[in-house]
Amino acid sequence: MISANLESWPAPAKLNLFLHITGRRPDGYHSLQTVFQFLDYSDELAFDVTGDRRVSRPTAIPGVPEDADLCVRAARSLQTVAGVGRGAIIHVVKRIPQGGGLGGGSSDAATTLLALNRLWNLGLPLADLTALALKLGADVPVFVQGHAAWGEGIGEALAPISLAEPWYVVLAPPVHVSTQAVFAKFDRDAAAQLTRYSQPITIRDFHAGRARNDLEPVVRRLYPQVDKALTWLGKFGDARMTGSGSCVYLATTGPDQAMDIVARCPQDCAKGFVARGINEHPVHRRYGDV
Repeated sequence: MISANLESWPAPAKLNLFLHITGRRPDGYHSLQTVFQFLDYSDELAFDVTGDRRVSRPTAIPGVPEDADLCVRAARSLQTVAGVGRGAIIHVVKRIPQGGGLGGGSSDAATTLLALNRLWNLGLPLADLTALALKLGADVPVFVQGHAAWGEGIGEALAPISLAEPWYVVLAPPVHVSTQAVFAKFDRDAAAQLTRYSQPITIRDFHAGRARNDLEPVVRRLYPQVDKALTWLGKFGDARMTGSGSCVYLATTGPDQAMDIVARCPQDCAKGFVARGINEHPVHRRYGDV
């Protein structure tokens, strides 16, 4: 729990509303197309600014040592780039499932950059924060820029996009998906011509429904728990997987339908929650461009 004396900074989850893998680059990364939308379902961070350069995260997060935590790395990187003589104690309340394709770690890192840019009185422009964010991970820039976006490249080439803001059911199957293993399997299947890289599409194609998640068939074969959750959720509509999984989601007609679906989900299938899609990051909504 975050102390009432500290300001709470939200770090929202995201969905990939589609994900096309369009090729593999010489540096080993994959080129892709996607659409990012945020959810009003967030981790919460708070920051004690210190007079020295110490950066720490006293909150224990299973499987994430302090020095490997993206928000700690983000704070230390910002210190170095801006020549800051102060530090921060970072308090984290985790709600976003780990390893589910909802971007929790990336979002925490972005909120850390946005918050400390303000709390350390740095005044760095978003372009500088975005460049720093990309060094932390391909999903971090969209959270820093703060708007639902069409993404290309490795996900860092972003263009704001206006989307409907439906209520979603999000299910988290009891499995941690390895993004590295999924992409490796996708590449092996592509080499064997069992699957193929997608041709680039346009935003108009996306709005017309001509989009999918290219990694979904691979994840369904590798992780039966994800296949089970998608099959069950698909009884209610066009269920999809976000990112490389494991979380799956469904847009609904409203909160009542979404809560009814979550209430019906078998406990041995997945844990679920209801959230609304949002196009503007809550930190940007509160402070503008910070």
